[in-house]
Amino acid sequence: MSRSGYYEDYDIDQWQLIRWRGQVASTIRGKNGQAFLKELLKALEAMPEKRLIAGDLIKDGAVCTLGAVGRQRQINMSEIDPEDYEEVAATFGITHQLVREIEWMNDEMHYRDDEDRWQKMHDWVAKQIKEP
Repeated sequence: MSRSGYYEDYDIDQWQLIRWRGQVASTIRGKNGQAFLKELLKALEAMPEKRLIAGDLIKDGAVCTLGAVGRQRQINMSEIDPEDYEEVAATFGITHQLVREIEWMNDEMHYRDDEDRWQKMHDWVAKQIKEP
């Protein structure tokens, strides 16, 4: 099972996929999405060790991309089910579409190691930020 739930949605039709991708793009472009992405970029850059884990928000002191913001905000992430994107969305104040997209990018892309994951997620987040 995937944390993002993307693999469980293979049975969606083409129009559902088009609508979903539109929702993801819209939430990334939106005011709240942009504010969160800017906060996320700062949280990633503030990490003393530039490594990200997959599959969990936090584990043995290491964090995933969303977990970087959780650590910065001092959220107790041990109580949050990382596979419940509605709960994660409510905790971080973002849409479940953005949660699922970030989780998919963090967990399902191919990375050489945790340092490579950090670099590629950092670059992806920076690319999503639209300056005025």
